[in-house]
Amino acid sequence: MKDRKAQAKELARERIEILVASALGEKDEELAGRLAILAKRIAMRHRVRLPYPIRQLFCKKCKAFIVPGRTSRVRVGRSKTRAVRLTCARCGHTYRRILP
Repeated sequence: MKDRKAQAKELARERIEILVASALGEKDEELAGRLAILAKRIAMRHRVRLPYPIRQLFCKKCKAFIVPGRTSRVRVGRSKTRAVRLTCARCGHTYRRILP
């Protein structure tokens, strides 16, 4: 039984990666959003945690799919703490990603 669950989770991870990759390459924002929501639903159904880079592609306030540069504004800070500031184009929520 565990073997089937492990296989299902692995297949879900692969499908999530494929859907998010195609959503990032999609020109149509509506279709990209639907693909990302589908990937998130697959993760919830199979209880698979989204990888950190994929989780960062969703707005933390309105839960919209963010394509850096297209559906968000990206700014790089030049102070001592190097950070990228992302502003969601839908809701205006701003958050930072610290750079190493």
